[in-house]
Amino acid sequence: MKNNYKIKTIGVVLSMLSVFSSCTQDFDDINTNKNTLTEDQLDQTLAGPSFAAAVYAGIHHGSYSSPGVDDQGTWGIATGILPSTFTQYLSCGYGTERNAFVNGYEGRGWLRFYTVAVPALNNAIIASEGNAEALAILKIWKVFMYNQMVDYYGPIPYTEAGNKKEKVPYDSVEFIYEDFFKLLNEANATLSSTGITAVPTLQPNDRLFSGNVQNWKRFGNSLRLRLALRISDIQPAKAKTEAEAAVAQGVIETNEQSAVFKVSNITPNNMNMIVNAWGYFMTASMESLLVGYNDPRLAKWFSPIEGGAYQGRPVGALQGQFGTTKFSMFNNDVLGSGPAGNLSESKNIEVLMASENYLTRAEGALNGWNMNGTPQALYEQGITLSLRQWGIVDAAAITNYIGGTSTPVVPHIATTYPNLGLENVPVTIPVAWDASEANQRQQIAVQKYLALFPESWEAWSDLRRTDATVFYPILNTDNVEAGVGKSLMKRSIYVTNEYSSNRDAVLDGISKLGGPDSGGTRLWWDTK
Repeated sequence: MKNNYKIKTIGVVLSMLSVFSSCTQDFDDINTNKNTLTEDQLDQTLAGPSFAAAVYAGIHHGSYSSPGVDDQGTWGIATGILPSTFTQYLSCGYGTERNAFVNGYEGRGWLRFYTVAVPALNNAIIASEGNAEALAILKIWKVFMYNQMVDYYGPIPYTEAGNKKEKVPYDSVEFIYEDFFKLLNEANATLSSTGITAVPTLQPNDRLFSGNVQNWKRFGNSLRLRLALRISDIQPAKAKTEAEAAVAQGVIETNEQSAVFKVSNITPNNMNMIVNAWGYFMTASMESLLVGYNDPRLAKWFSPIEGGAYQGRPVGALQGQFGTTKFSMFNNDVLGSGPAGNLSESKNIEVLMASENYLTRAEGALNGWNMNGTPQALYEQGITLSLRQWGIVDAAAITNYIGGTSTPVVPHIATTYPNLGLENVPVTIPVAWDASEANQRQQIAVQKYLALFPESWEAWSDLRRTDATVFYPILNTDNVEAGVGKSLMKRSIYVTNEYSSNRDAVLDGISKLGGPDSGGTRLWWDTK
């Protein structure tokens, strides 16, 4: 996992030279790449291009303009086949629907992260030496991209990732989280005290905020708020302190402030390229929620089948179980490739949205934290912002949804296949704010689940933390390990190559995990 990868710019993005030829090539081969820049060749002119690569690869997207390095299959495999499937945002038809780890899919995200995102970030840090504001932004991005990986796998290479050695030790989840809060606090202090409004070395290549200091400060504090809630069961006092500090110092509060990656023709939205082309469908759980709530986002996200009905596919089906039954695909005009096949070049990528912050603050307020609002007001504002994000701007429609008393429904397919066990709908409460705190917590969980869509990495982590009932159990399981079965997967297993090339370190990582290297072992913060 060396950090001396050769880089070169294409427009405002950085394209890595070919450092591997397939998903399964050994790390040893990657570490002997001869096309490299030495550290003394990295100066501030390369900070921006390196940062651009770290951001795009850090959100698990890849460009077809850099063949052999990365491609849109990174999203399809690292995200679509794993967390998006585990959270039932989509039905992919692969074995992961039945909680099986198959074909080494869990290694795609790991490989791309440590051979593309991490080297690019490390190069950006080296190139930004002496630039306090640029380093503050890089600290924030480091937290974001490593947080997704540590919540995905558990203990991972962190402190010494990119140490130019063949063996790279694993750090514990608790240690990494402690460092996350340290980095975010340092970044906030720097960005709060600076006199500049934008960071010139990053500005031309920053497709999130164009180097804007205040936007990055709000993003960093929003991450701090997200992570505070994550540790609220294992470290409640620290969680309260961190969350209240984040809100006091300023988090994302409007859709205009949200973290959205601005795509281009060489940094496209991989989701739009893949979902319909790869045969991903709406799930029966999403149908139950969206149809039952008369949710105006339904038509934005999915397309009806012939006859005008929406039909979701139950997750965890056996091969051929539903024969030629038609299921709703993604709305091609919003989340697909578009009529001209190029929507992926204009549909921006959701990274961290304002709606999430309000729903997090609503839960925090129920915890007794000072979140600058009541639980109900924060809950309703989170819903409002999510609806507006997807183009629902009619005030009456928003009011009607927030005050809605309808409840989720039995999916359409239960009529054709009555023995699937879909009659017991997972969610039985309406959108309208309930009087019971227990129901209020589930309402927040359900609405955050919908507001996070389609960003499944965070949705998966949040559902593991809360254990909220949001969707149906999978129909069948291929995983009989303890803690798995038909329940929500707790983590991804480590990649095969780590056992052969970094064995002592991965075994130490398993020891720090506190359980077997299986999908049923809960992470440090997952106490329920």
